[in-house]
Amino acid sequence: MSLVPNSSEGRPLLDGVLVLDLASVGPAVRASRWLADWGADVVKVGPVPKDAGLQIVPPAYAYSAHRNMRRILLDLKSEGGRGAFLRLASTADVVVESFRPGVIDRLGIGYQSLRTVNPGIVLCSTSGFGQTGPRAGWAGHDINYLAVGGYLHCSGRDERGGPALPGATVADSAGGGLHAVAAICAALVARTATGQGTHLDVSIAEGVLSLMSLAVDEYLADGTEPGPRHGLLTGRYAWYDLYQASDGGWLAVGAIEPQFFTNLCLGLSCDRWLDHQYDIDAIDGMRADFAAAFATRPRDEWVEVLGPADTCVTAVLDIPEVIADEQYRSRGSFTEVVHPTAGPIAQVAAPLAGQVDASTLPVYDQAAPCTDEVLAAAGLAPDELAVLRSEGAIA
Repeated sequence: MSLVPNSSEGRPLLDGVLVLDLASVGPAVRASRWLADWGADVVKVGPVPKDAGLQIVPPAYAYSAHRNMRRILLDLKSEGGRGAFLRLASTADVVVESFRPGVIDRLGIGYQSLRTVNPGIVLCSTSGFGQTGPRAGWAGHDINYLAVGGYLHCSGRDERGGPALPGATVADSAGGGLHAVAAICAALVARTATGQGTHLDVSIAEGVLSLMSLAVDEYLADGTEPGPRHGLLTGRYAWYDLYQASDGGWLAVGAIEPQFFTNLCLGLSCDRWLDHQYDIDAIDGMRADFAAAFATRPRDEWVEVLGPADTCVTAVLDIPEVIADEQYRSRGSFTEVVHPTAGPIAQVAAPLAGQVDASTLPVYDQAAPCTDEVLAAAGLAPDELAVLRSEGAIA
């Protein structure tokens, strides 16, 4: 197992790490997606269908089409299926799951069962509110975790005056998925010293709370209650805001540092505000002048002038513009893979540092389980596999 890149061999960061993914949607699936992008061997463990015609297959674009993953089908409620999973877990490094708290124990594949067959196993349990506490059993989705973590309250307002919905699944992705990835990698590093695994309790709501630490810590420190347009990073000042150009396009301005603010004022011909960056009495007038200036030219003209001029001004891009953007294109941020049923499709490439080249990776999907191959590698003999299949424990 390698946790760091090997420059001489070009090995991926998580080369040799075997991950068993019991999740089907949400933060846990995002976590295994990123682990696979870093080079881990991710095996998705799905249920045995009672009727093959009733299987739910996600859209080809969902979760990057499970590229560079394998899939097996087990009936974890059967003795044979549970036994096969534990045999596989004995050879694995990580198990990722997102059942309700307590379910994995009732299935007989909880942490105590896993560590019996593999003391070094890392079990990552992702859930909305964590494995304990008064809300541990509650159902929820991204919007709920953003709500209870203070994110929605501190965000902008919609046309009703209420909190605006974000344009991305911030809780599932950052609060849950990346939270889980960081915890898993830390646990794997710790295991190299101790030889022991651990059970990680990843709460998505607590991940959001961590993302909100600037606002929360301010309140804890001096009692100041954050909200929309309260602070520097939530739109209090005119030089950290959004402005509309003459063609209806929008620009994002983040000129926090004094030199960037100076460049912005000069670029907009708003020199009279040069000495008033943090002047509370100047906020409304400065914002009105900035808005009037931006409204005189099209969005892309402003970007061409102000972008390279150290003003922290960028265009607000829609998705087609993001895909065509020269910066992303120059960085190889998109790739094409071959989906088993949809054929060639374009998608976002592995975006994280130390990435592997997604364009060279095969795509595995729910339509093509490789149960026998994976279980055979874990030591199950052909006759054992035949018996399990006859019992309906595997498919």
